[in-house]
Amino acid sequence: MAGLGGWVPPRQVTNADLSARLDTSDSWIRSRTGIATRHVVAPGDATSDLAVEAGRLALKSAGGADGEDGADAVVLATTTPDRPCPATAPEVADRLGLGGSAAFDVSAVCTGFLYALAAGQGLIAAGTAERVLVIGADAFTTIIDPQDRGTAVIFADGAGAVVLRAGRPDEPGALGRVFLGSDGSRSQLIQVPAGGSRQRSTGVPARERDTYFQMSGQQTFRQAVERMSAVSRQAVDSAGWKLADVDRIAAHQANARILGAVGEELGVPEERFLSNIEHVGNTGAASIPLLLHHSHADRSLGTGDRLLLTAFGAGLAWGATTVVWPDLPG
Repeated sequence: MAGLGGWVPPRQVTNADLSARLDTSDSWIRSRTGIATRHVVAPGDATSDLAVEAGRLALKSAGGADGEDGADAVVLATTTPDRPCPATAPEVADRLGLGGSAAFDVSAVCTGFLYALAAGQGLIAAGTAERVLVIGADAFTTIIDPQDRGTAVIFADGAGAVVLRAGRPDEPGALGRVFLGSDGSRSQLIQVPAGGSRQRSTGVPARERDTYFQMSGQQTFRQAVERMSAVSRQAVDSAGWKLADVDRIAAHQANARILGAVGEELGVPEERFLSNIEHVGNTGAASIPLLLHHSHADRSLGTGDRLLLTAFGAGLAWGATTVVWPDLPG
């Protein structure tokens, strides 16, 4: 990792704002999710707008004031592309002055950033690229039913990005092996049922509710805790560490209760978990890189810290990797 950036749209929605139109309250939302406020895109804005802002900051971090070193490839993890076709990454690359570079989207929902990291790592290892801009960005509120209390209070919008460069495996910032997994037999637990080829091929108009994101909360909770805990142990073992050696954990900010349960399962105290969920909510594929950006900025993540990254999301999909945090600009 050679550069880091994050971005959230200026518009904020508080728990009080949501309580004014939903059957909920600030105390109910905080007790179940740990969220107090979240950021949402302005009308007309899209995922690419968020991705460009985070990408620009990451390039600046990696290459000086003008980000002059650029990148040979752009990998964008998102669940909310600007359009079903084409991919959003090429437009993001063009707007960042990286037109002509390889650019593609990765769709693995809340685990998308780790899948994208693995793709970027592979491009460099294969010699296809020397530097890769990896972005996680989602305008998740655009696919959430505004009247669904179960999801409207959790999900939000944002973007985070890192620049990967070729280097040595013993350098600070070198990624460990990225462990990834999936279970398509449980794909119905987290889904947007309509809009894809299966629904469109029926010729039957979609029900409005099926155009929105849907999640089976209790089953998702159990799967998230089990899968993140297991894949985290794999990543830590591969690095030659013990869980007691891990200084910080950057887990996907799903909700505070899931993070607490993962900590209990791993036997890791709460204070080792980085967290920004109170102020940004669950930002999907942006969650981990945005958390890294905020934690680096407020110095809760320091140079030399042994860091575990772990995530879980729809697919089902999960992943984890390790890194010793490098000395990055500001």
